Amino acid sequence: MKKMTLSLMAISCLATTSMAYDTISEAFENAKFSGQARAFYIDRTYEGTTENNRNSLAVGGHLGFETGDFNGLSLGARMYTTNFIDIHDGDPRTSASFDPSLFGGNYDSYTYLGELYLNYKISNTNIKAGRQKLDTPMAGSDDARMLPNLFEAIVISNTDIKDTTLIAAHVTKESVGTFGNVYAPGTLSIQSGYGLGFKDGTSGKFENMGHIALGSGNDTDGVTAVAAIYSGIPGLKLQAWDYYAHDILNVLYLQADYGWDCKLNSNLKMNASAQYINESDVGDKLAGSVDSNYWGIKLGTKYNDFDMYAAYSKTGSSTGSSMNGGIISPWGGMPAFTQGMVTRHQFFADTDAWKVGAGYNLKNLTGLPLSTSAYYTEYDIGSSNTYQAGTAWSATEAGFDIAYKPTKDIELKLRGNFPRDFAPNLDWNEYRVIANYNF
Repeated sequence: MKKMTLSLMAISCLATTSMAYDTISEAFENAKFSGQARAFYIDRTYEGTTENNRNSLAVGGHLGFETGDFNGLSLGARMYTTNFIDIHDGDPRTSASFDPSLFGGNYDSYTYLGELYLNYKISNTNIKAGRQKLDTPMAGSDDARMLPNLFEAIVISNTDIKDTTLIAAHVTKESVGTFGNVYAPGTLSIQSGYGLGFKDGTSGKFENMGHIALGSGNDTDGVTAVAAIYSGIPGLKLQAWDYYAHDILNVLYLQADYGWDCKLNSNLKMNASAQYINESDVGDKLAGSVDSNYWGIKLGTKYNDFDMYAAYSKTGSSTGSSMNGGIISPWGGMPAFTQGMVTRHQFFADTDAWKVGAGYNLKNLTGLPLSTSAYYTEYDIGSSNTYQAGTAWSATEAGFDIAYKPTKDIELKLRGNFPRDFAPNLDWNEYRVIANYNF
């Protein structure tokens, strides 16, 4: 299952490992190229209020480079592409047989310059400015289909304080990845990692953060974020993030993770985590009055190649506020312990969510580089939710993930998710087959 390593993911976006060179030409001559070729097939069958099967196939990936280090300065660039493979008769824009989540708008193939940045490192400070991939709790790549969300930002990190990483960032624009096309702009999208304006314009276009969140006519000065991550106590990691989305809302995110060895068995490892989100309106209140709170806890254990966990979360309600107190998350941020592979109802107002999961690495048992995991989630949704306003119901999702990695460069995945009552009387069975070649 996906582990909560948000702070490490964020830091990895900032750091460079390039060698230092004496001239600019040497830095370019020693540029390092890397990329990923990806093929993705998805098949979803709806039952209940919608009866339909849709599936799609795409190929694409990304290719880029980063120069060597010249006096602490390096340059990076990366192209991203997704390409429509026609596996049905008919026009995908009018046929219900195609899944839209692997392509651009109108099922278009597209290629664009998704990353273009300058990176400067001096002593314990790193500055990265330009188009880049971010993975932070409330703004992230959400790389769940063909292409991820990407951002225009400046990010500064510093490690002068022992065992502490300080981060400051300002994000001005976002290019929404292909996963966004599975949503229609509305209350579901804005609480599931996508806003109200993410489909405006063409795919591969970077739009103002306010536009992405709330639609055209809502341009803002972007999102300013600060964070502190501390790991000076053995087994303990603490992180605090604050996002100031100008004229929209302020988001406070807190997380604590603690791991320890079981005294009865040295092979048994335990871990516990807690998280908290608070949102409030700021400035011109473009999203209206915002007053939202969410918290979650998680307890897990690992024994040799087997691990399992259980998690619980609760989102409060605030009648009359935006989303009735549900969590607003329009920029790909989805850190919740209780989210499913596709069901993200834990952020609805007045919702209790539970999740259990387990994973097993089969390499030592079978000799094959094979890992498996499975999970089950349940959402007790109150009538104050805004997705099905006035209706209380329970939704569930079960799923699995099988990954086979025959070499360090090749990874094959089979994934499945099976929501029940995603909305009342709306179910589906979805399978994904993914092949990645990293180079």
